[in-house]
Amino acid sequence: MSRLRPLVGLLVAMAVAHTGTRVSAIAFPWFVLATTGSATATGLVAFFELTPYVVVKALTGPLVDRVGGRLVSWSTDLVSAAAAGAIPVLYLLDALPFEVFLLLVAVVGAARGPGDLAKEVMVPEAAERGTVPLVRATGLSGTVERLASAVGPAAAGVLIAVAGPIAGVAVNAVCFVLGSVIVAFALPRGMGGPPEADERPHADTGGAPAKTPYLRRLAEGAAFLRRDPLLVAVVVMVAITNLLDIAFGAVLLPVWAHDSGRGAPALGLLLTVMSAAAVGGSLLASVFAYRMRRRLVFFVGFFVAGAPKFLVLLLDVPMPTMLGVFAVAGLGAGFLNPILSALLFERVPPRLYGRVGSLTDAAAWAGMPLGGLLAGVAVTAAGLGPVLLFCGVAYLLTTTLTGLRPEWRTMDERRSAHADGQPSRRATP
Repeated sequence: MSRLRPLVGLLVAMAVAHTGTRVSAIAFPWFVLATTGSATATGLVAFFELTPYVVVKALTGPLVDRVGGRLVSWSTDLVSAAAAGAIPVLYLLDALPFEVFLLLVAVVGAARGPGDLAKEVMVPEAAERGTVPLVRATGLSGTVERLASAVGPAAAGVLIAVAGPIAGVAVNAVCFVLGSVIVAFALPRGMGGPPEADERPHADTGGAPAKTPYLRRLAEGAAFLRRDPLLVAVVVMVAITNLLDIAFGAVLLPVWAHDSGRGAPALGLLLTVMSAAAVGGSLLASVFAYRMRRRLVFFVGFFVAGAPKFLVLLLDVPMPTMLGVFAVAGLGAGFLNPILSALLFERVPPRLYGRVGSLTDAAAWAGMPLGGLLAGVAVTAAGLGPVLLFCGVAYLLTTTLTGLRPEWRTMDERRSAHADGQPSRRATP
């Protein structure tokens, strides 16, 4: 069991942080929707949280590679906890204007970006220390995230019904504190340090190591990403689907629950069912993914995880049918992140995990700040039904037509990333 301590500790820290985030993902927009009744204002919440998340995460890759994931993880979690904790305190003091609320949400997002990245880049080291296959470790980390997505919405629904949405924000702050403590004190000594000191002897310093400038380190990650057509294709596709997913989760689904009279409990139940099914999908991926044809599983998973959930809200089908569709969507979605994570870690050398990971994540999330904002404006202008139809069709076309491009054929090739940054092919098991 001691050899599994690094992976178990990291997974627990991820579970706690993700659970708190999923609670606030419902509590933040519901708080605004309940107090203002405005879909546009609700969309602003997602915009103010995700814009700094994407920007800061993109820029902190070189920092994570320089100082290691551990320090970045626990310190940024504390910043998130402080900002999230200030919201309920100011609310109880009747000193929380909407502008201040948005500012604190932005701080949470800005700190959460590098915190999430730091935990992600420690997964390969934790897997190696525990002699766990990488694809299985990424499957388990995906399972933890999906499990948090199941527990978080359910807890949020209960908290909102019993104590109001502000209680969910307080739980988010507590979860960030716990995650920080676990990473800082529970992981083995020496874990999560810099993967490789990116320092080289320099004549001007008498042979002493000279640190590579920040911008050059960032450019090195961008150059590596540009050289890999499959990673570029993945980023473009996921960027579009993420935009549509945030529009769905942050605005369309809450507005449907509010306007239909089914309320926060129905919202929490649907997300919990979908996330619980995604847990099952992630577990199956962690066991069987290395035997599967990734390309087939990937596109089937996206097909069932996307368009159908927009359609059932549009048709306002009975709740049992809706729950079934969301369950199938979750099962398909559960296979996606383990495949994506394994692709990244197989194709990118360890010394570039932070830089390439931050850029791929930031690019894939680039449209998400606009997703909620555009959805809020569109619902206000055209109504919920037309926006659901448009988003569902867009999701379907994105996840089917993209697969026709030739670079996706390399998805089933297992690769080993050499230290020089060039991916080399190895036989598929």
